[in-house]
Amino acid sequence: MVATLVIFLREGIEASMIITILCAYLDRIGQRKHFVDILAGAGTAFALATVGGVIAYYSIHAYGGSEAQKVFETATYLLAASVLTYMTFWMRNHARTISSELRAKTEAALDSRARSGLFLLAFQAVGREGLETVVFTLAIIFSASAKGAMLGAGIGLTLALALAFAIYRLGTRVNIGIFFKAVGALLMVFAAGLLVDAVENLQELGWLPVLTHPLWNSAHALSEDSTFGDVVHSFFGYVSRPTPFEVATWVLYVGLVLTAFFGLWQRPRTLHAAAVPIGTENDR
Repeated sequence: MVATLVIFLREGIEASMIITILCAYLDRIGQRKHFVDILAGAGTAFALATVGGVIAYYSIHAYGGSEAQKVFETATYLLAASVLTYMTFWMRNHARTISSELRAKTEAALDSRARSGLFLLAFQAVGREGLETVVFTLAIIFSASAKGAMLGAGIGLTLALALAFAIYRLGTRVNIGIFFKAVGALLMVFAAGLLVDAVENLQELGWLPVLTHPLWNSAHALSEDSTFGDVVHSFFGYVSRPTPFEVATWVLYVGLVLTAFFGLWQRPRTLHAAAVPIGTENDR
């Protein structure tokens, strides 16, 4: 639940923030009539991502317990961890300029075929976040309970939409850099857990037959089958009987990636994350 809540909150805020910036800019230049094109593009992308995710889940679920499912799960874990890492660093580098970049794209769309251009702009933005979210959600559902994952997803998405609406209505300035820095660090830890799940599957498949003997067994203190154990496992990668390879994977990934992430944040050019103007009052 916690993992999907954070994922949907992060992805929901990024997607809705993009839509909010586009709508705020259109409002400022007197083009509110194109709101419908923005919302249509966003809605279409969201619907396609949802349908695609459901189809993917039930297609793989049909092979429950088989080696094929384990292989797909492993590929999903590795893909999700890679995309999480990439998108977190990408947002760090673009947090300062995302608003100006979107306004430039909006102006280009208005100068050509406005309706189709704005529809595709919103569709692309939300579609990208939607595809990422589908991959992350599938990875979480495979490693934790589906019911808890869906509950967390609903709460995270609701919070993200509520925040985006409040930002647009209040016309405040939002420090996107600070938000994505904090959430990005949490998601790095989550990505480490996905890598641990991938290693576990690879060792069970016999594809990684090294360092397979468990270092300890903490199931008596915290079982992965318990509610709290499920949360800790899905978000932090907790394993009650970890192998040396799993422990080494978690420690090396977290150590290297967080060092790079926070070290690069201290560069002079990104030391002070810019507050991105969202509301119309700040654009005047």
